[in-house]
Amino acid sequence: MSRQPDIIDVSAPPAPVMPSACESGGCGGGPDPRLRPAPPSFGGVIVNGVEIEPEAIAQEIQHHPAPDGETAWMEAARALAVRELLLQEARRLGVDGGPEEDESGRTETDEDAVVRALLEREVAPAKAGDEECRRYYDGHLDRFRTPELFEVSHILIEAQGDDDAAWAAAEREARLIAQEIGDDADAFAAAAREFSKCPTAHQNGSLGQIRRGELVPDVQEALEALPEGTIGPEPVRSRFGWHVLRLERRIEGRTLPYDMVRERIADMLDARSWAVSAARYTAELANRADIEGVLIDPAIGIA
Repeated sequence: MSRQPDIIDVSAPPAPVMPSACESGGCGGGPDPRLRPAPPSFGGVIVNGVEIEPEAIAQEIQHHPAPDGETAWMEAARALAVRELLLQEARRLGVDGGPEEDESGRTETDEDAVVRALLEREVAPAKAGDEECRRYYDGHLDRFRTPELFEVSHILIEAQGDDDAAWAAAEREARLIAQEIGDDADAFAAAAREFSKCPTAHQNGSLGQIRRGELVPDVQEALEALPEGTIGPEPVRSRFGWHVLRLERRIEGRTLPYDMVRERIADMLDARSWAVSAARYTAELANRADIEGVLIDPAIGIA
C-alpha cells in the first residue's frame, strides 16, 4: 500500500457535493447490538390489535442511533409500528412482491418486498418538470460549481527528532533549498527528487490537483498567497516538517451548465416528492388505525 503524502490533511472534511437521492436513513449501522439499552418503562406498542414485541424493538434499536436509550427505543418502536401498519394494509389489499437485490447485492426480505410493492402501487408522486428543475438550479447555483483546484508541488524536510534543535536544523535545510532554487522549476524538481521525504519525491514533488481544504491549514494558507508559477521563498512548517512550496497553477471553479445537471436535479426532486407522498400515505393509514404506544407523525416519513 502506498504511503499517503504527508501534506494531505486526512482530517479535513470532503468538499460539499450535491445531495443524492439516497440521503435518508435506514441503511443499517449504529451501535453494537450487544450494547443495546434496556427497554424504557412505558407501555406496549400495539397496531390494530397486533403487539410489537419488546425483543423486536430491542433488535431494531441498532438502526436508530440516538443521544439516549429512551429516544432510540421510541424511534425503533415507531419504525416497527409503521412497518406493521404497511404490512397490514398490503394484506388487506392483497398486495404481494418478490424480493429484489439492491445496488450492493443485498436481497430484500419478504416483508421488505411487500412494503415496497405496496408503496409502488399506492404512492404516485408528481414527477419534477423542467420548470421546477430550472427553478431549483437557479436558486442553488453554488451547489453546481466545480471546486477551485491548486496544482501543487512541495519538498518536505522532516525534523530528525522532536526537540527544538532538530526542528531548527530542518528549517535551515529547507531555507537553504528555497534560496538555492529560487523560481527555477527544473531546480525545484531536482531538489524534490534528492531531498524530499514525501512519497511524491519521485514525482518531482507533485501533489497533483488539490481542492481547497485538502491540505493542512498552515500549508493551505501559504499556498493561497503564492502567484501562479512561483516557488515560496519562505518554507512553511506543519506537524510533518518544513515544506518548500511551488504553485504551478490555480484552476478556478466554474458553474456547471443546466443541461449537464438537469437529470440529477430531477432525480433528487423526484426522490424528495416520493418521500413526502409516502409519509402522507402512512399518516393517512395511521389516522384510520388503532395504534397504542407510539405517535406516527407525517413529518417523520417512512422508517
